[in-house]
Amino acid sequence: MLTLLSMFYYICLRRRSRSGTRGEALTSRRAVESGQRAVLPVSVEVEQYAKEVLDFSSHYGSENSMSYTMWNLAGVPNVYPSSGDFTQTAVFRAYGTWWEQCASAPPPFRRTPKGFRSQDYIELAFEEPVYPTAVEVLETYYPGAIVQILACSLNPFSQNPPTDVRWEVLWSGEPTKVLTPQARQFSPTIKQLSFPTNLLRLEVNSSLLEYYTELDAVILRGVKERPILALYKMPVIDISDLSDSEEELSDVGGPFRQGGDGKHQNTGNGYFDRLPYELIQLILSHLTLPDLCRLAQSCKLLHQHCCDPLQYTQLSLQPYWARLSDASLGHLQSRCTLLQRLNLSWTGNRGALTPTGFSSFMKACGHSLVCLELSCCHFLTEACLEVVSQTCLGLQELNLSSCDRLHPQAFTHISKLTRLRRLVLYRTKIEQTAILSILTFCIELRHLNLGSCVRIEDYDVVASMLSARCRSLCSVDLWRCRNLTERGLAELVSGCRMLEELDLGWCPTLQSSSGCFQHLARNLPRLRKLFLTANRTVCDSDVEELAANCPALQHLDILGTRMVSAASLKKLLQSCPQLLLLDVSFCSQIDTRVVQELSALFPNVAIKKSFTQ
Repeated sequence: MLTLLSMFYYICLRRRSRSGTRGEALTSRRAVESGQRAVLPVSVEVEQYAKEVLDFSSHYGSENSMSYTMWNLAGVPNVYPSSGDFTQTAVFRAYGTWWEQCASAPPPFRRTPKGFRSQDYIELAFEEPVYPTAVEVLETYYPGAIVQILACSLNPFSQNPPTDVRWEVLWSGEPTKVLTPQARQFSPTIKQLSFPTNLLRLEVNSSLLEYYTELDAVILRGVKERPILALYKMPVIDISDLSDSEEELSDVGGPFRQGGDGKHQNTGNGYFDRLPYELIQLILSHLTLPDLCRLAQSCKLLHQHCCDPLQYTQLSLQPYWARLSDASLGHLQSRCTLLQRLNLSWTGNRGALTPTGFSSFMKACGHSLVCLELSCCHFLTEACLEVVSQTCLGLQELNLSSCDRLHPQAFTHISKLTRLRRLVLYRTKIEQTAILSILTFCIELRHLNLGSCVRIEDYDVVASMLSARCRSLCSVDLWRCRNLTERGLAELVSGCRMLEELDLGWCPTLQSSSGCFQHLARNLPRLRKLFLTANRTVCDSDVEELAANCPALQHLDILGTRMVSAASLKKLLQSCPQLLLLDVSFCSQIDTRVVQELSALFPNVAIKKSFTQ
């Protein structure tokens, strides 16, 4: 054994001497002998800001401007070291747990690993590939959301991309709640890579934050030449720790029972296979998907249980987006014959999944699907949606959020899914003809998200169709729909009296003077969430109508209004005992003192007031 270790040590030194100088090899040998890392010369460190934003899951801003958009992360800082709410920063669409508490939020998937915490992401390209030595994120407002930083082996500017694209985690951690919203430079300790990179991915979880996190810039530091990793002193193995005893080897991992003669007899599975089939299935249901696949390789009994289609009625592959491929879906295909809920969000980009592989899986496993999550799946084509519409006839939930590379014509196939109850089309290129066709046939819709769908020419026509065809609608998201007028809103709230959630944030064509918001309050007694973000015309009479007619109100955003006083807010808080969130940021008549007084009187309500410095 000692001879083998000596030979291994010698081979390592020979390999090191081939890749470095004789002096480096001697230095490395001394480090090994002393148990310390060798100090080796490295090339000069390069500092780079992001050159381009390649992809992201959501942002607060508009598709047609730069305010609060992810594109602000490209280039040098605009705000740092200042703190506060600035339009020149990158801001994700949501924060806290408010969105998870809404009726429109889907239930979580079972088997989601505890280590997967990411809710949003952004991918950044840099000019030159380097071996990273540091990554610095300039956070200018409510920091603490970043939970993972990854690097990719693909050069996004290369004309000859590699066939094997690898993602490596440089750093990961839990979301944190920083005590102050002040700006900071976040620079965690990162791991060393075996390949150069100029493509980084930041993943965030804003659930602990009290307001929107804002990012200003990202710095990648690194060297162009691969650092030579030093050898470490190898641990000494005690020969007495190893045992070749046949008796011990037969007992390891194998249950046994006592026979009639009092001796132990090896029986393979012991009592485990005597458990009821349903109980074994229940035990295995607590395993993550990778653990379930590994356990299937252990013995015939567990292989039978681990491959049972009942273990795969819900399947979330989003946590494994970096590794999922056509081959992965092929391996799972025989197990997913009873699949009902499938989450492929974030998967398959840059060729990892192909339309052919996805379509093949859907044809084999999609017949029982009721929920399909495809957020940010850029491999999707019109042919893929056609397969979904032909195969998943019982589909009730479809999420195509941020699938912004789908051709507008592809969305016409959704109209064949007549049992849809929840449809998310946030940041897609759907056009008016397609959405009107969908609303004509999908009359069972309960939840519809058309936020930031900038290619719809006339939202009044859409609102009128919703009023006529979808009277059971529970939530509508019309975030940044720039041509909805009081006429369309009046038709919507008159026909869809069951509405509990309505997002009209950044809809500039709505004017309080028309009476549209008062009409809204009088016609929606079930209203729980109302966003009137950045509508400067919201006034006291609108708030008082909400107080008088919407007692179930829980979330209200009137950010930016100049015509709401503290008196009307107090009346609202008194009349709506279930209110949890009230955003009065940039409301000129509501200063910090008023917020403090109202917060003291109503401690159960989170009253938000952002600031700039």
